[in-house]
Amino acid sequence: MRSAAAMEKLGANPANSCPLTPLGFLERAAVVFADCPSVVYRATVFTWSQTYRRCLRLASALSALGVSRRDVVSVLLPNVPAMYEAHFGVPMSGAVLNTINTRLDARGVAVLLRHSGSRLVFVDPALLPLLDDALRLIPPEHPAPRVVLVEDPHEKEKDQFPPAPATDLTYERLLEMGDPEFKWVRPTSEWDPMVLNYTSGTTAAPKGVVHCHRGIFLVTMVSLVDWTVPPRPTFLWTLPMFHANGWSFPWGMAVVGGTNICLRRVDAKDVYAAITDHGVTHLCGAPVVLSMLANASEGVRKPLHRKVRIMTAGSPPPAAVLHRAEALGFEVSHGYGLTETGGHVVSCAWKGEWNKLPASERARLKARQGVRTPGMAEVDIVDADTGRSVPRDGATMGEIVLRGGCILLGYLNDSEATKAAIRDDGWFYTGDVGVMHPDGYLEIRDRSKDVIISGGENISSVEVESMLYSHPAVSEVAVVARPDEFWGETPCAFISLQEGAAGVVTAAEVMAWSRERMAGYMVPKTVVFRGELPKTSTGKVQKYVLRKLAREMGPTRRGSSSSKM
Repeated sequence: MRSAAAMEKLGANPANSCPLTPLGFLERAAVVFADCPSVVYRATVFTWSQTYRRCLRLASALSALGVSRRDVVSVLLPNVPAMYEAHFGVPMSGAVLNTINTRLDARGVAVLLRHSGSRLVFVDPALLPLLDDALRLIPPEHPAPRVVLVEDPHEKEKDQFPPAPATDLTYERLLEMGDPEFKWVRPTSEWDPMVLNYTSGTTAAPKGVVHCHRGIFLVTMVSLVDWTVPPRPTFLWTLPMFHANGWSFPWGMAVVGGTNICLRRVDAKDVYAAITDHGVTHLCGAPVVLSMLANASEGVRKPLHRKVRIMTAGSPPPAAVLHRAEALGFEVSHGYGLTETGGHVVSCAWKGEWNKLPASERARLKARQGVRTPGMAEVDIVDADTGRSVPRDGATMGEIVLRGGCILLGYLNDSEATKAAIRDDGWFYTGDVGVMHPDGYLEIRDRSKDVIISGGENISSVEVESMLYSHPAVSEVAVVARPDEFWGETPCAFISLQEGAAGVVTAAEVMAWSRERMAGYMVPKTVVFRGELPKTSTGKVQKYVLRKLAREMGPTRRGSSSSKM
């Protein structure tokens, strides 16, 4: 028999086709890193063997409460140990984990609980009033989820909050009910749903993104490889774990036996203190976190005694902010992903020869999103009309499209949105607009809804923002379209100033400064100074809020410019 014919008879068998799942990472960590610290929260320290047994108890207790395969269990928690444990314990019961962003209002929480059909919700004491209001908004004909209170012994104000609505069950009491030897529920297929996350709603209403065990396994492993995470790192949780499951790093830290340092609140003082006290080696965050650390006052900043590696993503980081952060001693890596990819699928893979370039040029290169990670099959930028790849000229804009194993299964109860995003040509359409540079590195220029069309010219709001960030008085900036009677639209810049700059810098000065540095049609015709820009829970600026404000200002007139305070 020819070898080719013999090969055709070989294939999947029971030994080589076990479903891929990241849940087994914890089981392994309990053996390899048994007595090593796994989770640290103030005075509380757990080891990996303890975390494993606590997660088994959680899975067992959920099963005893009647939670079964594909049921949704929600969490409304900050970055505390229970939030970390939920990433393993909930799916170990066969349920689907749904992390809810803690900055939503009651209506937003109610919409997600109702849409997901959540059976049970874990809630922090500080968020009880929010949850209580949300539950009141759920119609009586829709079963409300059972509530479990996650008490925080380290919070002095814990007794100020009302008891959990319709429950006398607390998280620790629930764990006591569980079996530490529980045989956790393995997926019957690696395509079984594992997590349900909702998009942040920067451009539209949130959609429920469903990921499977296989996709989460792949993005977790690839993220570790792409960031070259070594064994036993100390990882500071500045990134909310409810933001795309912390970009897959809750599961990733179990692979490498990392120490998870939990932060209930994120501000510059606490971050610098944690870096010093715990010897932090890695952390993640949106560019707003980079900006917070880079712009912290001298009294808050503490010297870094070793390189601290930061992965940033979520929105394009301004080159000026990257430059300031690295000047302080942070080693910044830049990735790109979406809720729909479960983590990073593109990263700015660094080349050694770039280290010889001036700091400003290095920051400009690092601000690009980069190339596909090893686990992605293909990444491209295509023309909206023809569907063909755009030229690699760093100027022609198109939509970023993706193919790979960690793409979402689909949007929950929304077949139309699923078909619009995952098309018959085999690509996932991101809605992000970018360019491809001659060296094959891509760069985001905008969300498709954020491109400003002025007199037939397509203006990248991100490009204008990046330039404005280099103004010494600018702390934060977002650029949106404002209606214009002649041009159709013109750029409108909403700016948050650095401390001490208010009343010193004027809109006219910002416009004049801009005219010296960018094409005339790109210069903001309107400048609005604000104390703080509206953001989602993950630190992304809510441009739809700003677009609404710009529309309410009415159209600008030909030859005019304006400022608002």
